[in-house]
Amino acid sequence: MIRFKSLGSGSSGNATVIQARCGTQLVHLLVDCGLGIRELDKRLGAAGMMAEQIDAIFITHEHADHIGCAQRLALRERIPVYMSAGTYAGVREPDLDGLLHIARDGQAIAIGALQVRPFTVPHDAREPLQLTCTDGDTRLGVLTDLGHASAHVMQELAGCRTMLLECNHDEAMLMDGPYPPFLKRRVAGAWGHLANSAAALIAQGLLSSGLQQVVAAHLSEQNNKPELVRAALAEALACGADDIYVADGATGSGWLTA
Repeated sequence: MIRFKSLGSGSSGNATVIQARCGTQLVHLLVDCGLGIRELDKRLGAAGMMAEQIDAIFITHEHADHIGCAQRLALRERIPVYMSAGTYAGVREPDLDGLLHIARDGQAIAIGALQVRPFTVPHDAREPLQLTCTDGDTRLGVLTDLGHASAHVMQELAGCRTMLLECNHDEAMLMDGPYPPFLKRRVAGAWGHLANSAAALIAQGLLSSGLQQVVAAHLSEQNNKPELVRAALAEALACGADDIYVADGATGSGWLTA
């Protein structure tokens, strides 16, 4: 069984715990670590966990709201860290004291009962990776921070029952909002972030391969609203708006079963 919980999602910091159970064994993967270490400890505690329970850290890319306290946490708790070679270069190759593992597109990573499969995405970072996770029975996809879904992305996500899916902005709110023109172009561009409409098309495109549940993530505080996200995804998935979970920056989400 796979459970997961967003500890926070958005420009203020991103971190998600993925838990897999095999018999009495529990495995915990932390995807991104974009919070200060005190705040991370606090949110883990609120989730009923301690940092020492984390078995591995996976960093999707080098932007500050994803890398956060990864080095400090890894060294404090002696936790293996997985990231691409490009991401490691992007954070200026910090000393991880032997804990670094280079992740590569399409190369599966075994973390106890959890098998993680990274894949490349189009985003303005050095070598960004997103991932799917499976325990052999169910499959969870994590897809945040990308400008569009390439054919490769859609192929990697096929078969996911549950998705943590970026719904960064409403296109009209972004264009009419306070961002300067260069930042609007960056966010809306092919290497930026997903609009609600683009996220809805991804969800709709995965229905035939088994997608049943979507948790919206990485919403912009300035350029989006939860009700707009729920409406877009509910229409794509032919479900009620109340069936769509939305992770926020301050509290993330509750524990959910994939």
